[in-house]
Amino acid sequence: MERNFKDYALISLKGIAMGAADVVPGVSGGTIAFISGIYEELVTTISGINLGLLKEWREFGFSSMWKKANGNFIIALFLGIAISVFTVMRLANYLLENHPILIWSFFFGLVIASIWFVGKQIPKWNAKIITALVLGAAVAFYITTLPPITGTQSPFFLFIAGAIAVCAMILPGISGAFILVLLGAYKTISEAIHDFDFKTIGIVAVGAVVGLLSFSRVLKWLFLKYKAVTLAVLTGFITGSLNKIWPWKEILETVTVGDKDMVIREQSVLPQHFDGDPQLIFALLLMVAGFLLILILERVATQQANA
Repeated sequence: MERNFKDYALISLKGIAMGAADVVPGVSGGTIAFISGIYEELVTTISGINLGLLKEWREFGFSSMWKKANGNFIIALFLGIAISVFTVMRLANYLLENHPILIWSFFFGLVIASIWFVGKQIPKWNAKIITALVLGAAVAFYITTLPPITGTQSPFFLFIAGAIAVCAMILPGISGAFILVLLGAYKTISEAIHDFDFKTIGIVAVGAVVGLLSFSRVLKWLFLKYKAVTLAVLTGFITGSLNKIWPWKEILETVTVGDKDMVIREQSVLPQHFDGDPQLIFALLLMVAGFLLILILERVATQQANA
């Protein structure tokens, strides 16, 4: 596929959107990749990174190896993700702390549209597909109810956290940031990014690379052999994740970490049962805005594919 500078700039923008989603506990960058039309290319490209590329380099030169690795795509996408992680994380943390109902409402609308988008990729529905969807939803819902564990700052723990979280990040519906929260590593890693602690960032990044190269091969095989069932499971994952991003929560238990109180157990409630101002009108408007954003992204991706 021949691409020009404009194409790669658009891929970087998609990377920025993926990065923005990945830093919010409850929203998956994989969902953004799926909606924007680059998910299968992303999985195929990552799974194609192996030692065979070194042989390609030796025999046919760097240019041939770079083309085979889809290097321009990788650089453009991950540049966008990196820019987003180092900039949007601060804004996301501020919004989640100061305007949680509004930001979660926006993401709730976005994810509702994502369910519709991913689900409509399934060509034929039957009992097996519906079962896969229900199981995926049940697993994702269960994950959202788990309390965070107390993490450590050991290099091995951070390596494993990076490997597990990045697998979730490329799965639509499963939030890598939320997995980090469950592992007790989100605060450590977000502070490392905020403070430019490159030692911690490097350890997590190495773990992420190992996890990404391994898990992408599994995903590629699933898409080749069981595409419809895989799509059904992913649709279920996204559906089950709605519990995590429901805007109105009742806090059941907190724990003090440093100078901040961290919520370790909460439950979703209806707006009329929310202890505080439910901000219902603005919340509904932002849900609609999130839903429409997905429709716009889909239309742009469709136009690009047909161009």
